[in-house]
Amino acid sequence: MYIRTRFIIIIFITVIFTACSSRPLVPYTNESPPLVLMPVSQANIKDERGRFREIFCEVNEKRADNLPDYRSCESALTYVGTEPVGTGHNIEPGNSRKNYVATIVLGVGADCFASWINANGSAAEHVRQYGYDMRYIEVESLSGSQRNALIIRDSLLHMHNQGSKQNLILIGYSKGIVDILEAIVTYPDIRNHVAAIISVAGAVGGSPLANNATQSQLEFMKAWPGAKCTLGDGGAIDSLRTETRKTWLESNPLPDSIPYYSLVAFPDPERISSVLKPSYNTLSQIDGRNDGQVLFYDQVIPGSTLLGYINADHFAAVIPIARTHEIIGNTVVEHNDYPREVLLEALLRFVEEDLSRRNSDQ
Repeated sequence: MYIRTRFIIIIFITVIFTACSSRPLVPYTNESPPLVLMPVSQANIKDERGRFREIFCEVNEKRADNLPDYRSCESALTYVGTEPVGTGHNIEPGNSRKNYVATIVLGVGADCFASWINANGSAAEHVRQYGYDMRYIEVESLSGSQRNALIIRDSLLHMHNQGSKQNLILIGYSKGIVDILEAIVTYPDIRNHVAAIISVAGAVGGSPLANNATQSQLEFMKAWPGAKCTLGDGGAIDSLRTETRKTWLESNPLPDSIPYYSLVAFPDPERISSVLKPSYNTLSQIDGRNDGQVLFYDQVIPGSTLLGYINADHFAAVIPIARTHEIIGNTVVEHNDYPREVLLEALLRFVEEDLSRRNSDQ
């Protein structure tokens, strides 16, 4: 089983996400919208890295003895350029006053791998101690974003009818944020039920790796050990292509009634697990500042608050592979350790504080 699983992982990364890598990752086209790359300070992005670092580091040290995958704050967060200083304000260590619910949408293949990863739910158990909650919205991970946007809409309305009012914080990981943004634009009836939206290692601007890949190459995911996923509508890869995402962002301004936050995976090169090295090297033909799946600047929601850069590759940011597969964790995903429970708590505490400030300013 170990040999089979390792073989599947390696083929998954090297064949699907680096397919046809000899072709340009971003091919010539005059159909995309005009684009620019500029500093955060000039791009309508609010830089709150200093305050998020204060909260993350405080939570990290308080939970150091009780949670897995401890890493020092300096090792867990990446300094990029000149980081603004924090506020120095006290950090409330107690329970949430608003009982926010982290409502998470995962990315490509999530339902194919769910039983194999067999996450023990420790992140949900951890934040529930402090008055928060965590739930997943199960989308069709091989479907396109239009299809998943409808699933998200129906799920949120169902949650609202079950008693969750306006305390939902939507967190999109990888393609999950693409599905969330499409839902929030397409279905105005769900906006009043959402307190905030967070991108974590999100493919907001797409990924050049998807430009040369085909949907048919994803079909083998159904053969993953324990996979229960379907082929869906066949739109996952197209939803991740850079031209698709940039064109969609140009044509679909995000509603300004909801605050948006971006957390970027920006690992040191030595923190890239072996299984992601081929795709990391492929993306490095464009920019070495990538997490093995997405370029660092494509992970930021337009007009959002930048929370920080985490020193974790694309898998380590969210997926606890090494916790349940020790041999693989010691070989091909050898840098999968990250204090994810701390990260989730820090995200929720930051957003709760920020939303409280926004409300008091109104």
